Amino acid sequence: MTGENFYTVFETVAGFAAIGWNAKGINSFRLPAGNAHEAERALLRRLPDARPATPPAAVQAVIEDALRYFAGERVDFANVPVDLGAQQPFFDRVYAAVRQLGWGETATYGAIAKLLEAGPEFARDVGQAMAANPVPLIIPCHRVTAANGRIGGFSAPGGSHSKAQMLGIEGVEVRDGVVTRELPQLGLGF
Repeated sequence: MTGENFYTVFETVAGFAAIGWNAKGINSFRLPAGNAHEAERALLRRLPDARPATPPAAVQAVIEDALRYFAGERVDFANVPVDLGAQQPFFDRVYAAVRQLGWGETATYGAIAKLLEAGPEFARDVGQAMAANPVPLIIPCHRVTAANGRIGGFSAPGGSHSKAQMLGIEGVEVRDGVVTRELPQLGLGF
């Protein structure tokens, strides 16, 4: 039925992840945690009314892609239907821009703000949007970094260490929280 939220927890090589969906698309994704209970609890904080269910084929395809991603295969989530619910208009714009970042491609918080024709003071708002991202990996917030070469924060289990691991899967070298190789830039003149 429309308006109902469902979820399932699944195991990846990086730990247990959780995915939520409704009739419109994926509405929650929790990055791998240490155990299934932790992944489920994280998802239910976002979707407290969600019910466990067997994923339909379209959701199962996203799960299979996530499994492949964490196993190190190149996967593109840009066309996965999502339902982000009510968001601040600026956050919607940020999410649309970040979805354009491809495998191993990064941009800074400030570059995303500039792309959206917002002043440099909006870099912090970009960071807030990344922290509130309901579908990390599908909207690849791990590809948004700080301007000073640091990878920046990450609100997923494992924090910035998880962000560094995800960037590493994509071939971006990070040492001690600092990007140590030149990154591909957002292909829009930055």
